[in-house]
Amino acid sequence: MRQKLLAALLAAALIGTMAGCAAKEETVQSGAQDQASDDGNNPADGEKDAGASKKITVVLDWTPNTNHTGLYVAQEKGYFQEAGLEVEIVQPPEDGAEVLVASGKAQFGISFQDTMMPAVTGGDALPIEAVAAVLQHNTSGIVSRKGEGIDRPKGMEGKKYATWDLDIEKETLKQVVEKDGGDFSKVELIPSTVTDEVSALKSKSVDAIWIFYGWAGIATEVAGLETDYFAFRDIDPVFDYYTPVIIGNQDWLKDNPETAKVFLSSVKKGYEFAIDNAGEAADILCQAAPELDQEMVVKSQEYMAGQYKAEASRWGYIDPERWNAFYNWISEKGLSEAEIPENTGFTNEYLE
Repeated sequence: MRQKLLAALLAAALIGTMAGCAAKEETVQSGAQDQASDDGNNPADGEKDAGASKKITVVLDWTPNTNHTGLYVAQEKGYFQEAGLEVEIVQPPEDGAEVLVASGKAQFGISFQDTMMPAVTGGDALPIEAVAAVLQHNTSGIVSRKGEGIDRPKGMEGKKYATWDLDIEKETLKQVVEKDGGDFSKVELIPSTVTDEVSALKSKSVDAIWIFYGWAGIATEVAGLETDYFAFRDIDPVFDYYTPVIIGNQDWLKDNPETAKVFLSSVKKGYEFAIDNAGEAADILCQAAPELDQEMVVKSQEYMAGQYKAEASRWGYIDPERWNAFYNWISEKGLSEAEIPENTGFTNEYLE
């Protein structure tokens, strides 16, 4: 998924200037449906018309999961409606959430600080920026079968790792392995897009997989598979970047600051409800996405309740120091076309 997303972003960056211009002319549209400009959805008109419900489209990064629970809670509990918003939550098109948000066809979307980097840097950067952190910390790391020595990065030596073959991914692994005294050249990189981590580990087709613990890690617990796991941020704090985040269209945000604020305030209420009521929040997500496994969602929701805000004083806040540290690391490693300026790609301006 991430390899596909990054390819889409790289392609989109080449047409970023065109996309930026188009975003100023597009009306607010839902999903993949085009609507005429006289529907009352023009961003500037919507901000001025305080009496009408303002239409918002939010595009996910993938199929519904507990990263998205706050959105579905805000919708089910009427928080959006109370704020005068008509919100549609859609799944991403083939070219990704970033491209849809940049084009103006969606006002908000879900992305990740690492994979959105190509879209927000360089001369042809897309007009998007992160406006809220869904989780306060990076919950990703390496999972493996228990007792095989991969409870620490050095243990990946001589083992098969399922790679997306992305530069940032491999440089991250190289740094944590070497910081633990290991030799990254001894890690066997197996190009593989794993969609079922439990099956991949049980079959021994690979030994180690990069996962987000709140979903794939919980899946191993539900399946009764004993595993070892280490988190990247525990090895090196530079990897405590923001993933996932809510992104917005910069042009729309500038034209509609108050609507953006009430939207994020409603989303905040949704995530705060999920923090305090994990069981009911899980039920709401399962009602919105009945294809999900109830047991899996409940256990994931219980884990995520402690991650949405963690120790932060308010949900959604993005710490500039942590955000900049990761992008500075990317610049230092030569993983971006040019050095990334401080405070690129995010803002806390629209949070309460």
